[in-house]
Amino acid sequence: MDLATLIGLLGSFGVIIGAVVVGGSALIFLNPPSLLIVLGGTLMVVLMKFPLATTLGAFKIAMKAFIHKGEDANKLIQEGVALANVARKEGVLGLENQEVSNTFLKRGITFCVDGHEPEFVRSMLTKDINLTIERHETGQRIFKAIADVAPAMGMIGTLIGLVQMLSAMDDPKKIGPAMAVALLTTLYGAVLANAFAMPIADKLAHRSSEERHNKQLILETISAIQEGVNPRVMEELLKTYLPPSKRENVEEKEAA
Repeated sequence: MDLATLIGLLGSFGVIIGAVVVGGSALIFLNPPSLLIVLGGTLMVVLMKFPLATTLGAFKIAMKAFIHKGEDANKLIQEGVALANVARKEGVLGLENQEVSNTFLKRGITFCVDGHEPEFVRSMLTKDINLTIERHETGQRIFKAIADVAPAMGMIGTLIGLVQMLSAMDDPKKIGPAMAVALLTTLYGAVLANAFAMPIADKLAHRSSEERHNKQLILETISAIQEGVNPRVMEELLKTYLPPSKRENVEEKEAA
């Protein structure tokens, strides 16, 4: 569970709801026509932009913002070095019975054990990386589309409310509901875009970058094993994927 995403989402909506409750009756901020325009209108427009299956799949991808647990690059390096030591002592076939925790790394090791050429293995793993990132970017685009469309639907609702208000100037009882639609649709659109859709898109972009980084590290690990690179040399190469501060911590632990 990603506590940062959960705390941020609950906190942002909590602050907004808290301000509504403190300022007076919260019921005046509930307006079904406004919700219909913003939520329903936004969903329909996004469906026009993307296929149905892609749109629904984006919400599954969005769960990565809440439940995805990033892998520690240090552990990936340690596991890769351990596999390189086995391959150096027993040959590549010695990796066949080794337990590998990471799915992508396991796939690469399987290619090595099967005797595929380094160029083929690198090509297959690179294609896997690119297709994975492409799927993630599709999810990001859908949430960015929601963030773009929601305020626009809020503006449309505002115009509808203003037209209704101006057409009912002779009846004071109709002015209030029409003004509520005009104002609340703008509010709903802004909240949906800025407190939900755009943050989710940004978090998915972060997850995608993190996954690409780790998979590139694994790709270098597989290539080094196939080329028979000395495990210590390989370790120094893989450490370049770490920030200098973490790189120093790894070196301190090894010295200890």
